[in-house]
Amino acid sequence: MSLRNSRYRSPAPALVEQRKAFRHPVVLQQRATVRRHAALAHDAQLLDLSIYGCRVATEVKFNANDRLWLRFEGSNPVAATAVWCSDNNIGCRFDAPIERTLFRALTLITE
Repeated sequence: MSLRNSRYRSPAPALVEQRKAFRHPVVLQQRATVRRHAALAHDAQLLDLSIYGCRVATEVKFNANDRLWLRFEGSNPVAATAVWCSDNNIGCRFDAPIERTLFRALTLITE
């Protein structure tokens, strides 16, 4: 009996959001640089951030799976991988979670 009832049930939609943590929008326009390994750095703008990854905008074309170095204001370079690239945006996953102090410095407004 349960087989007959379940046959007509539609499956639940798949979750598109597969991030480990919520991405926090960056309130202030945070400057950053992005570069491939062993290449020149290019200006970028940090758009959103979690401790596991971020989204940056840059005029330079990158591809998914590119290995990158990101540098945010007041930080050391952060190793990352481009997960997706669309238009001028790059979705990046950090090799290791960034420190909470850096995360707070980039997401909190100080007045």
